[in-house]
Amino acid sequence: MLCDNCKERDAVVHLTRIVDNAVSQLHLCEKCAAAKGVETTLSVPQHPLGDILQAVQQQAATTSEDAAACTFCGATARDFRASGRLGCPHCYDAMERSLRELLRRLHGSSRHVGQRYETPVTHVVDKPDTLHDLRDRLRRAIENEQFEVAAELRDRIRTLETETV
Repeated sequence: MLCDNCKERDAVVHLTRIVDNAVSQLHLCEKCAAAKGVETTLSVPQHPLGDILQAVQQQAATTSEDAAACTFCGATARDFRASGRLGCPHCYDAMERSLRELLRRLHGSSRHVGQRYETPVTHVVDKPDTLHDLRDRLRRAIENEQFEVAAELRDRIRTLETETV
């Protein structure tokens, strides 16, 4: 790449400026950069083979991760990175390696080490319930938005009503 200023020598200094969300790039040779007041600390020229090898290695790493695709729905790791969602339950098996790496980076480990969730225990009533008590408890459960408890109470009321009829 040639210098944007003199158009004669190879550009070794690459400046990127962002002003009001507009990106502008300026490529300068050492002499033009020094003339513009840009400090260069280039003492030993880098071998271009090192840059090529680094680019090939980086491309190989990204393509191997992106190559993981679900055989069931066809979703790829690139799709997951773009949307944050997997396509189907089979995607967990297909993209296991990249998901484990993601979990390790996010949480520090790919294994769960926290506490186990236990569902709350419902109240066990020793005395036989009357229809009036059950209806009152059902009303309170609905007001408190305890819909699972309300469903159990509704079923108990129905069984008691069918037994008494």
